[in-house]
Amino acid sequence: VRLVESGGGLVQAGGSLRLSCTASGFTSGLTSAHLTFSWFRQAPGKEREGVSCMSTANGGTYYPDSVKGRFTGSRHDSADTMYLQMNSLKPEDTAVYYCAAKETILVPTSRYDYDYWGQGTQVTVSS
Repeated sequence: VRLVESGGGLVQAGGSLRLSCTASGFTSGLTSAHLTFSWFRQAPGKEREGVSCMSTANGGTYYPDSVKGRFTGSRHDSADTMYLQMNSLKPEDTAVYYCAAKETILVPTSRYDYDYWGQGTQVTVSS
């Protein structure tokens, strides 16, 4: 499975950005319906953390307190595209954002649980 992110950039604090992640290369009967898709971010010197995790199978979601109410993950079924809408951005949201996927109905939140990763897109929030 290949994941390609887009939509990163530079934004002022309080602004919004929407990231996109398009999935392709499904084989052996695997479809996006079998996958949990998530967004992670990694700031310099910090661990990669999950900011939006969403099970396609059962609709389960996870958001850490640091982004709850500001970030929303969604999915466009027919296009195998996932989105991360980020509102009220803060300088501490500055990081490289990654799309990730795993064949599961659960909602894992650890980076070590995911099998497929995009290349990442930089988000920079200026104060």
